[in-house]
Amino acid sequence: MAPRTAIERNPLPAQPSLEPLFALLRGDLERVNRLIVERMHSPVALIPQLAGHIVSAGGKRLRPMLTLGCARLCGYQGTRHVALAAVVEFIHTATLLHDDVVDASDLRRGRDTANAVWGNKPAILVGDFLFSRSFELMVADGSLRILDILSRASSVIAEGEVLQLMTQNNLKTTEASYLEVIRAKTAELFAAASRIGAVVAERPDEEEVALDRFGRDLGIAFQLVDDMLDFSARETELGKSIGDDFREGKITLPILLAFARGDDEERAFWRRVLEDMDQRLGDLDRAIALVEHHGALAETLCRARSYAAGAIDALSVFPDGPERRALTEAASFATERKV
Repeated sequence: MAPRTAIERNPLPAQPSLEPLFALLRGDLERVNRLIVERMHSPVALIPQLAGHIVSAGGKRLRPMLTLGCARLCGYQGTRHVALAAVVEFIHTATLLHDDVVDASDLRRGRDTANAVWGNKPAILVGDFLFSRSFELMVADGSLRILDILSRASSVIAEGEVLQLMTQNNLKTTEASYLEVIRAKTAELFAAASRIGAVVAERPDEEEVALDRFGRDLGIAFQLVDDMLDFSARETELGKSIGDDFREGKITLPILLAFARGDDEERAFWRRVLEDMDQRLGDLDRAIALVEHHGALAETLCRARSYAAGAIDALSVFPDGPERRALTEAASFATERKV
């Protein structure tokens, strides 16, 4: 028998994946998808056409999976979590439609954005339609507690988007302000999606708080990696144009770190391209070189992993089992993914 290679003797650890969580939730996810299609229906033909374009664009359904997975983690045996997961996906999709208009984005997950295909006005109005559908489903659920959590999340997300507009093109933005933006615009929905799993299962406050922390830390980790990938992923992997945040003048952690660690000439470059929005051929390549040179991407990933570890720690109040292990792997996946 031939001697084993070093890799065979010491196989590389498997990359974290959403597959264990997806496998556990496959049946519930199918029911969620059917409900989404049903609730997108409208006699106004453009509404299901445009909404279906973004809903079917290949997203991972991570946020509704958090609702389904956390409900199962809490021992829930009913069916209410299916409609609530659809609510979470509708809120998320509505914010994507609005964000793409605000950012003038023309590509999402490798496909043309709705606003690029149909224009800004239809995209905004269909986003409003999806928000309305989400609230119809919340009211039908009948829980004022859940209505409070999800409606508050919707308003906080909007506040986060406005706050991001206020920090855009401003290199005086602090890391604290940057974190405030991503806590609001991304982590709030992760937290709400996770927390309602405990609410629907009527679990004690301790478990509600733990799942809120799990989702919140996971959401921050997820956004930190998104901001890092804007400077490091290949366009075909990322599903959007590399450097979109840079071109829009968004102030993200890799930029803040590179700016703080740069010399006077580098800081002048950042001010020109982000505050003055005087961007020229080759500026994106230089920006990528600077964030790499100053270790800003590695530092951003390190912080993302720290938040992911916090999310995993929050699950320690729950007994070991397939649901907890799958949610733990989902948290690890958030920082190791390439898209």
